[in-house]
Amino acid sequence: MTAMHPSTNDKPQVSLTSGPSLSDDIAAARRFLKYVDASPTPFHATANTASMLEEAGFIRLKEQQAWDGQVERGGKYFFTRNQSAIVAFAVGHDFKPGSGVHVIGAHTDSPNFQIKPVSKRTKENFLQCSVETYGGGIWASWFDRDLSLAGRVIVSDSESHQSFTAKLVHIKRPILRIPTLAIHLDRTVNEAFKFNLEDNTLPILGLATETLNKKSEAGPNNYSNEAVDSPTMSEKHHSVLLELLASELGCKVNQIQDFELSLYDTQPASIGGIANEFIHSPRLDNQMSCFCATESLINSVSDPSSLEKSSSIRAIALFDNEEVGSVSSHGAESNMLISTIQRLASIVPKDPNFSPTSALLEQSISKSFLLSSDMAHGFHPNYPSYYEESHRPKLNGGPVIKTNVKQRYASTGPTTFLVRRVAKSAGVPLQSFVVKNTSPCGSTIGPMLSKLGIRTVDLGNPQLSMHSIRETCGTKDVEYKIKLFTTFLDRFEEIDQELVVD
Repeated sequence: MTAMHPSTNDKPQVSLTSGPSLSDDIAAARRFLKYVDASPTPFHATANTASMLEEAGFIRLKEQQAWDGQVERGGKYFFTRNQSAIVAFAVGHDFKPGSGVHVIGAHTDSPNFQIKPVSKRTKENFLQCSVETYGGGIWASWFDRDLSLAGRVIVSDSESHQSFTAKLVHIKRPILRIPTLAIHLDRTVNEAFKFNLEDNTLPILGLATETLNKKSEAGPNNYSNEAVDSPTMSEKHHSVLLELLASELGCKVNQIQDFELSLYDTQPASIGGIANEFIHSPRLDNQMSCFCATESLINSVSDPSSLEKSSSIRAIALFDNEEVGSVSSHGAESNMLISTIQRLASIVPKDPNFSPTSALLEQSISKSFLLSSDMAHGFHPNYPSYYEESHRPKLNGGPVIKTNVKQRYASTGPTTFLVRRVAKSAGVPLQSFVVKNTSPCGSTIGPMLSKLGIRTVDLGNPQLSMHSIRETCGTKDVEYKIKLFTTFLDRFEEIDQELVVD
């Protein structure tokens, strides 16, 4: 049986903790730019989050192994699943089995185009790649952009094909483009930009010249776990694409066994606006929440004494596949969070007087709390009729509590009250959002995780152009969110005593 293990070369390309001086009032926003630029896919976001945690002294665990004897009071830990989801937690010194877990939840994925399993297309001397839409993107925003590829590639460790590694790849130059049709050929293009998602969004990779489309010198992939008559990698994908991947990974073409590759925009995220009040960036939804959650957990335990009087567990859970329903083994509908709480609830301390009970998980869930963090709809001045008159969140006005009585969001009166108490302690302004009765409402990981019985509130920073290839939010809202999250992790144990609702 061959072994497959993740690459150890999953470190970010830039330091995510170094930044400008503390006098910079948008320093947190600038740190986020580094994070999002280094995270073109959920795999990279997870790897960068893991790197930040390791730099802060968190210890990597394996889900496949027993945690007894590894997880201790006062310790800081994390584990990953599928290389695209991550859970991190810190255990209070006074923790007892059955105590609560206070979690910030978010998701690592965003709408994009992904390369199909068989992508090779050629038309009129153009090399094209077949792609599949992921999530509910504003696909028109992907036209005429400088696109490239990033993701995960499974390669054999040698040409003997005895073991395999899942490596991350991030091609940092434009190699793909989805061009629009000239206005001279379609005079109606500005009336309504309509296009066929299957036929008109095929990215152009290059020209099918003899030089560009030559057969790979490495020859066909001579090893496959598929049936003998299955197509090889070089038959399914353009040889020039495979050669580029091999060059990036430092391997030979015939070592590439499979891949999961996403398109992304190579234009870096930036600070914009006349007074530097905006962030213009891809993947704000929802890597902004991932970044803020990670920094907040690290901040909350940066002082070793912060855990000394704590009897709970502070955690973040960053899931994949929210944009397509969270139904994967590493999405919010999976057992990733509940199994973590169950394992932590049943950790037996080295205490001879401790007598475990059969209801530790139920006790822990009843004491736990989840901040479901996604982005929120900021008020758009060009489309005022789409917003409820009294619920128009402003950029740089602070995080937004999202409420929906049809349970598309999980916020309740008690959970909202407690978060407002946290915000008051943090000195952070809060805003509110509900959709109009005539509008549909999106959803988050909040409602599906609240089914576990965990008290939940949905909130997020306001933004414009949600699900576009290029989104906009406020620079000051980054620091607001980090302050709110850090105070939640630091003080919720105390604030939770202010209101008891059975």
